[in-house]
Amino acid sequence: MRLTKRKLKLLNRSTVALLALSGGTMGVGHAQEGAGAPPAATSDQNIEKVVVTARRREETLQDVPVSVTAFTADQLSKQGIPDVVALTTTLPNTTLKASRATNSTLTAFIRGVGQADPLAGFESGVGIYIDDIYLARPQGAVVDIYDVERIEVLRGPQGTLYGRNTIGGAVKYVTRKLAPKLDVRLKATAGNYGQIDGVATASTPVSDTVRIGGTIAKFTHDGYGKNLTTGKGNYDKDVTAARASVEITPSSDLFIRIAGDYTLDNSSPKNGHRLYAGKTSGTPVLNNVYDTQAEMVTALGHKQEVRAYGTSALVEYTINPELSFKSITAARRDKSYAPIDFDSLAVVDMEVPALYTNRQFSQEFQLTYTGPQIQGVAGVYYIDANAYNKFDTILANPVALANTSTFTSGDVSTKAWAAYFDGSYNLTSELSLSLGGRYTVDKREADIFRQVFLGLGGSPEMGNPGAVLYQIQTDLPGLSRRDSKFTPRVALNFKVNPDHNAYASYSEGFKGGGFDPRTNVVGAKVSIATARQGYKPETIKTYEAGLKSAFNGGRITTNTALFYSDYKDVQIPGSVAISTKGDGNFDSFAGYTTNAGKAKIKGFEFESIAHVTNDLTLAGMYSYIDAQYKEFMAVLPGASSMSNVADQRYFQNTPKNSANIRANYDIGMPMLGYNGKLSLIGSWAYKAKTYQFEYASELDQDAYHLWDASIVWTRADGKVRAGVHGKNLGDVHYKTAGYYFPTLGKEGTLTAFYGAPRTVQATVEYRF
Repeated sequence: MRLTKRKLKLLNRSTVALLALSGGTMGVGHAQEGAGAPPAATSDQNIEKVVVTARRREETLQDVPVSVTAFTADQLSKQGIPDVVALTTTLPNTTLKASRATNSTLTAFIRGVGQADPLAGFESGVGIYIDDIYLARPQGAVVDIYDVERIEVLRGPQGTLYGRNTIGGAVKYVTRKLAPKLDVRLKATAGNYGQIDGVATASTPVSDTVRIGGTIAKFTHDGYGKNLTTGKGNYDKDVTAARASVEITPSSDLFIRIAGDYTLDNSSPKNGHRLYAGKTSGTPVLNNVYDTQAEMVTALGHKQEVRAYGTSALVEYTINPELSFKSITAARRDKSYAPIDFDSLAVVDMEVPALYTNRQFSQEFQLTYTGPQIQGVAGVYYIDANAYNKFDTILANPVALANTSTFTSGDVSTKAWAAYFDGSYNLTSELSLSLGGRYTVDKREADIFRQVFLGLGGSPEMGNPGAVLYQIQTDLPGLSRRDSKFTPRVALNFKVNPDHNAYASYSEGFKGGGFDPRTNVVGAKVSIATARQGYKPETIKTYEAGLKSAFNGGRITTNTALFYSDYKDVQIPGSVAISTKGDGNFDSFAGYTTNAGKAKIKGFEFESIAHVTNDLTLAGMYSYIDAQYKEFMAVLPGASSMSNVADQRYFQNTPKNSANIRANYDIGMPMLGYNGKLSLIGSWAYKAKTYQFEYASELDQDAYHLWDASIVWTRADGKVRAGVHGKNLGDVHYKTAGYYFPTLGKEGTLTAFYGAPRTVQATVEYRF
């Protein structure tokens, strides 16, 4: 891995500031104590340590020999972090964002590995977990932060420690257990763009062994822009969320929790910003990137809506002081009505009304052993999930009488089971060896159906019973494939001394194959035989070395990791313009999923935190990644055979350089007769150029900087907190996603979606 002078200069700037202000020497390490404002020190020897369960047992961040960053509830509160997407600027080599045209569907990439397509048939490369429950689908995975104890983000393949194998990494959302006495918490937020949020939490014991609790939350704001056609807001938010749980402790050895959650997103459709004028109408580009002229507002007669809910049962039993058993049972469902106006104009040119439904059931059993010489976990996991989507592609065409509505239906079921283990053996008091393995079986079944109707009225399935059928393009029921793989992990951990912890690891990751629900076997590049086979599994082999260090009694911690990955058969879903009549006139689009043969990924991650004084804390992050395709076979325009186009392809959502510097300064300040402290918090974040697809386009985002700041007062007893938070203070307009179909429709589609503009919120929290 080569670090150019420019990259070294950026890294030096990130570390020199910490060195200069800390007055000490910095070493290297990994897994910092959390992004944002770190826990304040009470004395030189009393720096608060964060405990995580990255290896399914409690360990401090500086001791756990894996790549993990943790965010405590206090840190999230002090910085006014609204959801998991807002964490992306402080995480090395990580992209978390809302998918195009949605508020609540998540696109996640870690170290170049992820999945941007939310359709049925495509599984995320980054696992999202709520209390160890894997979310099989990205819809509803942009989780608003409430009722949280901490969030952990693990980088690299996760298979020997987690129920579902995730090839790129994992985001763990850990909720707070109920308090042993009456606990009531209120939080209110008001901000620009009409933001009004409220969260109310209450719990109470009903006996010596039973506690009950619940949270209800509402998150709203007006649009950052306006829909000039409908008069409604664009990029608005209207989300209602609730959670309830019952915790039962029949004895000191047994803990049971029954929990349920519900989320309803009634936000308006989010529409993109056209980057060029209409090809036929000449409609000019709008001045405000958050404005739109989209006219589509319903799908199947429903306004935009995402409804998700789930239930779970956790049983933890301590067999003896060294051995414990855990059972995790969960079921989840979600349903989304999504009217997507691709062209973002007041005419019907390219529109996609869609319906998504998902369901899942999972069961995990695990044993954890913590002995003086051996520690480890072993488990079995099963998931039964179904993802179904149906949608119309309504497309106007420059050729007379060629307007079409293409109906697509994809019904994909997944049944997977796995057995896994991961154990550590203390060879000496300083050296330990970890061995792990996982055997996974993924069985995928699918029904894919696709019809073309004449006109712009849509299909009978989507509400137009009088539609005239033109062509059946795909009718593939009963598709099936079975993929299995054993993936090992081995690691050495060397405790140089109590303050320096070095490790080296090798791990493999695996994600099963599947079927593209948009497959078209008429007028496209996909044969029936290829469609029946589906796309292949992808695999990764990752080598990593890290060092985690503490200096000056723990007042300074530094965290470094070097990694190299050999990534094969990378699953690349996409859509291509096609000619349904074979006349060379592009009048529809279809799915075209390929497996890029080979890729190499290498990178560097540095995180640090310095308690300069008891009142001043600095933290920083710098990451670098070099991700390159080495084999990417494709048919070039005008060619009859496939060529290796790896030198023309890029890793999407993977900026080469990312950096962040954060500062927290506390000032003792009484207020309203109460003692307390005022925290001044500021941060700067940098992201290098980001490609939206595997090819260069006008949707790519050049490098940009973001500035945030907060002023927060906390009462000495911690029961009251009030703050003002400013995000993106430079009001930078940066692209996060988009639609790229410039050859389709009369007007052409090239629309971009943007991150939030400058926002300012005032927040008050009160705990009874």
